Amino acid sequence: MQVSVIVLAAGQGTRMNSDLPKVLHQMAAAPLLHHALTTARNLDPARIVTVTGHGGEAVAAAATAFDETVETVLQDPQLGTAHAVAQAAPFLAHAEGEAIVLYADTPLIREETLRAMLAARGQHAVVVLGFHARDPGRYGRLITEGSNLLAIREFKDASLDERAITLCNSGVICAEAKTLFSLIADVKAANAVQEYYLTDIVELARARGLSAGVVLCDEAETLGVNTRAQLAEAEAAFQSRARAEALDNGVTLTAPDTVFFALDTHVGRDAVIGPNVIFGPGVTIESGAEIKGFCHLEGCHISRGATVGPFARLRPGAELAEDVHVGNFVEIKNAILEEGVKVGHLTYIGDADIGEFTNIGAGTVTCNYDGVMKHRTRIGKRAFIGSDTMLVAPVTVGDGALTASGSVITEDVPPNAVAIGRARQVTKPGLAARMFDKLKAIKASKAKGQ
Repeated sequence: MQVSVIVLAAGQGTRMNSDLPKVLHQMAAAPLLHHALTTARNLDPARIVTVTGHGGEAVAAAATAFDETVETVLQDPQLGTAHAVAQAAPFLAHAEGEAIVLYADTPLIREETLRAMLAARGQHAVVVLGFHARDPGRYGRLITEGSNLLAIREFKDASLDERAITLCNSGVICAEAKTLFSLIADVKAANAVQEYYLTDIVELARARGLSAGVVLCDEAETLGVNTRAQLAEAEAAFQSRARAEALDNGVTLTAPDTVFFALDTHVGRDAVIGPNVIFGPGVTIESGAEIKGFCHLEGCHISRGATVGPFARLRPGAELAEDVHVGNFVEIKNAILEEGVKVGHLTYIGDADIGEFTNIGAGTVTCNYDGVMKHRTRIGKRAFIGSDTMLVAPVTVGDGALTASGSVITEDVPPNAVAIGRARQVTKPGLAARMFDKLKAIKASKAKGQ
């Protein structure tokens, strides 16, 4: 079945009280827009069209950053949801199969729900996603008769009897692409706010003898984000769902409520995630790895059998091979650590390649930035980097080499060599006592002068 997806992302979101377009506010370390696009992409659609409006350039850039095949179109002026969908018509004029309309500010819609809507298209020309609301409030109401949907009534235009209905409209609609745009062409702005409502296509379809139906989902799935409070509520719902899925997939979470996932986090079965772990975007944890408590990970890949933390930070470009150990208060950035490397504690490794089974002592720093350029450090296999070594890049330490503790390494170290880069210690007996006596006398003199 061929599917096209239209994502509406034109809203200003004035209640967010923000200069940032609403759909670019982040949930699970990704813009709201990316959540809708992820769900859309999971359907393997022929085309995705994002309709932008407020902050159109920024929203379009975010859409293409997610996937360069996503097409964008600006809705200007903004005259309602039907008008917004109509902007996608030139892109999908020759589209075959189904079209689904999603909303960038409704980030929790499941792929399974959309597939249920596609399946329901066998019985109805137009399928609407609905839910039973605990407090219907100002939602549009779904007016039904048996299994048929008769109309969608916006709250502003609903009668008192219609407002008593608890079956509400999510806004998500599925129909054959050609039918959808044909119906939209007949929508009129005959309502309280003089806008073109997408919801009107239900009655227009029935006037043509076409049937409309409803697929139901849980109310939580349809949460729309219009305020900061709703953004926080959506974040909590996403995290709850992500934690449950991780547990179901065989991941151990020792304190689930304290772990925060990103939209694209991938964790393999039998991985163990400790308390207070935060995943930024772009993290993959292979099966059997362990992330101990209070770690922050972003843009990194951790292989089977590796252990990280506690209190470690992995930044973009960190690649940990099998059985690597990264300990407490270690930061890794844009570095490749081969199998069995150990970086126990209190160390910064940036822009580096470290060979297998090398041991990095405490307090080691790769001095990779000269204020203008980044430079790379290369350490061979089975090397030993002594504690408090400063590796001033670009520099190479060969296989099996050793650096003495407290060294500043500015030149390449050949394989199997020992490098000592520190000043010779000088000891002056009794000098400390004489210096302290002198300093105390100066301090006392100053106190008297005051």
